[in-house]
Amino acid sequence: MSITAAGLGRFLIASLATLVVLLPAGWGALAVWFQTGGGKALKSAAVAGWACFSLAVLAALWQGRIEAGLATFAVVLACLIVWWRRIQPSNERIWAGDVAMTAQGSVEGDSVEIRNVRNFDWRTTADCTPRWETRWYRLDRLCSTDMILSYWSGRAIAHMLVSFGFDDGTYLAFSVEIRRKRDEGFSEIGGFFKEFELSVIAADERDVVRVRTNVRGEDAYLYRLLIPPEAMRSLFLGFLDEANSLVTTPRFYNTITANCTTLVYHMMKRIVGYLPLDARLLFTGYLPGYVYRVGGLDSRYSLAELRERGRITERARRADASPSFSADIRRGVPDGT
Repeated sequence: MSITAAGLGRFLIASLATLVVLLPAGWGALAVWFQTGGGKALKSAAVAGWACFSLAVLAALWQGRIEAGLATFAVVLACLIVWWRRIQPSNERIWAGDVAMTAQGSVEGDSVEIRNVRNFDWRTTADCTPRWETRWYRLDRLCSTDMILSYWSGRAIAHMLVSFGFDDGTYLAFSVEIRRKRDEGFSEIGGFFKEFELSVIAADERDVVRVRTNVRGEDAYLYRLLIPPEAMRSLFLGFLDEANSLVTTPRFYNTITANCTTLVYHMMKRIVGYLPLDARLLFTGYLPGYVYRVGGLDSRYSLAELRERGRITERARRADASPSFSADIRRGVPDGT
């Protein structure tokens, strides 16, 4: 009976130690994969080396050398964490063309100058005429704020744009995006492992909306936000402050904590004082339900009606490169008045 109890105890201890090793071992494998340079061959070799070490530690645990195995793993893991913490974001990389520049701005009274406004003419995802422009706006002519959600991976996942309208009929959209290196694609998992820097893109709607609906084939919806003029102004300046900050102090994108939704949430929280946390902040596709709940959308309509009337996909495809693109996509969208 005592031998059986002792054997069971060793089994439970080894199982617990295995769990202690497996989770950081999995994290380490992904960290090594996403942060080892030199191409897939070198990445694969580095991950294989880490996997062999982790398996050797697990073997030691089940051979009864639990203390030695855990101590060895802890030392090597500590070295990996030191290496990880030394990986810093940078603005000095060879960037993909659509994020080669990021917005910068300056404010003098009600006058705003924004540099590097993107106004690309997209023909395909790989073929476009790039244009980076300097534009001027007046905060005292700011009259609307719209949330645009573009769905690219099911109903739960969407990219959010915030577009500001002025009383002369012009619009400027802000998009918080990953800053990809040239020939690099997006990876949700990579977004947890310092794969991308964070960028704030200021863009003409004929660029940033049209490329999603007309070129990538995404499904887009526009909702007029019901926020007072002071909050509109604060949110506009918040995007500008964030853009300027990233120019001097780059940050990593994070799939959960620093993305197109969470940055806007924190900006609005600073403006209104309190916003409840909600799972829909993580699953951006369901964000309209959250905004409706906190009173940010026109309550004269149901959420389903706002969604139906706010679907701009077909209108954007018909408008295409029309000079009245922004007005065309808003036909039939409730404007809160």
